[in-house]
Amino acid sequence: MNRELKRVTIVALLMFLALFVSSTIIQYVQADALAADPRNSRTLYESYSVERGPILVGGEPIAYSTPSDDNYKFQRVYAPGALYAAVTGYIPVNGEATGLERSLNSYLSGQSSSQFFDSLNRIISGQDPMGASVEVAIDPVAQQAAWDALGDYTGSVVVTEPSTGRILAMVTKPTYDPNALVVHDSEQVQATYDALLADPSDPLTNRATGGDMNPPGSTFKLVVVAAALESGKYTPESTFPNPASLTLPGTDAVVRNSGGGTCGPGAEVTLADALRLSCNIPMAELGMELGDAAIREQAEKFGFNHEFEIPTATEPSVYPRALDEPQTALTAFGQGDVRATPLQMAMVSAAIANGGIVMEPDLVDAITAPDFSPLEEFEPAEYGRAISQETAATMVQMMTNGVENGAASNARIDGVSVAGKTGTAENGESDPYTLWFTGFAPADDPQYAITVLVEDGGGLGQEGYGNLIAAPIAKQVLEAVLNK
Repeated sequence: MNRELKRVTIVALLMFLALFVSSTIIQYVQADALAADPRNSRTLYESYSVERGPILVGGEPIAYSTPSDDNYKFQRVYAPGALYAAVTGYIPVNGEATGLERSLNSYLSGQSSSQFFDSLNRIISGQDPMGASVEVAIDPVAQQAAWDALGDYTGSVVVTEPSTGRILAMVTKPTYDPNALVVHDSEQVQATYDALLADPSDPLTNRATGGDMNPPGSTFKLVVVAAALESGKYTPESTFPNPASLTLPGTDAVVRNSGGGTCGPGAEVTLADALRLSCNIPMAELGMELGDAAIREQAEKFGFNHEFEIPTATEPSVYPRALDEPQTALTAFGQGDVRATPLQMAMVSAAIANGGIVMEPDLVDAITAPDFSPLEEFEPAEYGRAISQETAATMVQMMTNGVENGAASNARIDGVSVAGKTGTAENGESDPYTLWFTGFAPADDPQYAITVLVEDGGGLGQEGYGNLIAAPIAKQVLEAVLNK
């Protein structure tokens, strides 16, 4: 009998220990993750019982809560809504929140573990509960300039600070007004959401960080040139055969330069001129010499094939695996199965501007409790070194040449040295091109890195090209931030 009692006691103790451990994990280790989980409807509904914290740009609220006379107690307001929709997202009365409203929900709703004692103090002192405020890194001048410059084009503009990774502007178009998705009428919200979802222009998609990603075109040549220089086997003066067409080995596929002829005069062309003039054939030749493994390794050092949280999740840009020689040749000028987001290409330019170091991108500067005590503060973090400082300095000069007297000439700014690279990506035999620009300024003291994406050929089908449409947009934004 004593033996059986001992067994029962041991089992009971083990069960109690298991309950204690699991409860501790849920309440302390997983508390923030569970609170932020969009499937946790209890947290969502509870968030309406408190005054949700504001999201601030330059100290001014772009998302805030006001009292309402219905069961939800507070109404979320976004002002101006469409301008910052890609940043704030929205929190509906039904369905999942998006953007910062989703990723920082536990802070904004006052439910994070770090706010427990603050919430308790407010209850004891008789104060109404309130969420934390979130100050984002967005520069209002840069955001407005990017919005204005992109105009009615379908696409995106991203501006970052090379030395820190802070995202200073993130615009995507077409977009939506989040105010229409937070009214306290679930049927109206659902109808609005369904209409946006059915819109063929995909206004709910944040093209800056994901969606149906585009081939990066000639902007990807920066990655290939970086791989070449880092190998130690190439310099800007390295030469390549300069034919007017190149048939890829074992295929009927023919590569041509954008102008249809050779890459400048002569039987050979240097790597520097190939990048400055944005020629495809010498890059295809270089890509086959390097091989897909070397290009992929370099791309991944810049952040390809990696998902970043800013803190909203981003879709990883893609450099594929197991490529044969012809496929590798196509990727060397940003075609084939390479896909990239504007944020990723901004990271490539920013890394070159930052002496070869890739910084973790981040949208948030600080999170502050209602009593103004800091809960979280932005600290610049390195993702890693993509290229050596020497390679970076060489590429800065090569990119500057591309703007001063090359294929990115429409990004020139009087009195300012600009480094840049354009791209014009093909999407199919008769489909409109995708137009790109990526670069930074001032080239000799980089303060801003920028990437511009324009889809659908900018309305010109296959007549549009990067230097015609994307480069002037970048110029307009850079002028605005440099002159503020």
